[in-house]
Amino acid sequence: MKFFVDTGSIKDIESLMPLGIVDGVTTNPTLMAKEGGDPRKIIKQICQLVKGPVSAEVIATDAPGMIAEGRDWAAFDEHIVVKVPFTREGVKAVKTLADEGIKVNVTLCFSPTQALIAAKVGASYISPFIGRLDDIATDGMGLVQQIVDIYRNYDYATEVLVASVRGPMHVVEAARMGADICTCPASVIEACFKHPLTDIGLEKFLKDWAAAKK
Repeated sequence: MKFFVDTGSIKDIESLMPLGIVDGVTTNPTLMAKEGGDPRKIIKQICQLVKGPVSAEVIATDAPGMIAEGRDWAAFDEHIVVKVPFTREGVKAVKTLADEGIKVNVTLCFSPTQALIAAKVGASYISPFIGRLDDIATDGMGLVQQIVDIYRNYDYATEVLVASVRGPMHVVEAARMGADICTCPASVIEACFKHPLTDIGLEKFLKDWAAAKK
């Protein structure tokens, strides 16, 4: 399973890149607004750092506007994946952009039927938002399993990009289900490294080594 970082922070990305586990980045208008400055300049920096898929979201809500923004983003950098929300207008835009060979990440997916439609119009990625479903007492990971099953039934090329990830268990469950990608805040990726028994074991090894040298 691939790891994407869900952030607009250059600092977060720079801290994770040396680990060799970052395959891409997802951004959205909210994340970019937190950073301040020119979003396009920040996204260009992200593309140069990661050299992998970087999702940049359209702001328009009508199909012609989304298509125009999508073409602009696609021409902006070769690593850009155009992020389009799942709406009727969004589906029209995805079809046009995908037919032109532009990679599209369909975001704000909350049902298996939405994921099926996105795959049918040629989306490169589908982003089910599992944490937001969990927040309303709905099984977010259950949605991921449904999407994975449907895509396998029909051999769709659309990759399942698990989003709105809240903790390491979401990562584990997504990997067990066979999702293609998890996009996580930097804090979740950092949490995946931690285990108290690792810390205890390392401390003991070091103490024993120091004692043996006396």
